[in-house]
Amino acid sequence: MNYHFQAHRQVRKNLLQILEETSHKDLMLIPDGFNNNIYWNIAHTVATQQLLCYYLSGNPFRIDKYWIETYKKGTLPNLNVEQSEVVDLGFLLTETSKILMKDYDDDFFADYTPYTTSFGLDLKNIQDAIIFNNMHESLHYGYAMAQKRAILGEQY
Repeated sequence: MNYHFQAHRQVRKNLLQILEETSHKDLMLIPDGFNNNIYWNIAHTVATQQLLCYYLSGNPFRIDKYWIETYKKGTLPNLNVEQSEVVDLGFLLTETSKILMKDYDDDFFADYTPYTTSFGLDLKNIQDAIIFNNMHESLHYGYAMAQKRAILGEQY
C-alpha cells in the first residue's frame, strides 16, 4: 500500500498547488460547459475520501461534517466561500492524507461495508477504497486543471 499512499500524497500536493496558485475569484468561477468550479472539485475530494474510507468502515469522520454535507456527491458549488475556508481546505488536503495513513497503519479500518461506486467498481475493503479514492481524486484534479484552462482562455 506504500505506493498508493505515495500516489495519494502526490495528488493532494497537485490539488494544493492549484488551490494556492489560483485567485479566489477564479476558484469560485464556474466556467462555461461545467456545472461546478475548481474549489468545489478540490473540496469534493476531501469529502469523498471521508465517505469512502471512514463512513463505509463504520468510523467517525476526521473532519467537520460541514465539509461532507457541503461537498459530497450531488451538491452544488457554494459561490460565497470566504478566504479563511480556502485556507482551511488547504490544511485539510494535507492533514487528511497524513491521518488516513496513520489510521491505516493503526488497523483502524477492520470492518468495511461493501459498496459499488457510480463508476461501476465494487469496493470490498479499505484497500479497495484507498485505491479507488486515488483514481477519484485524480479525475477531479483533471477537472480542476481543465476548468483553470477554460478560465484562463476566457480572460484573454
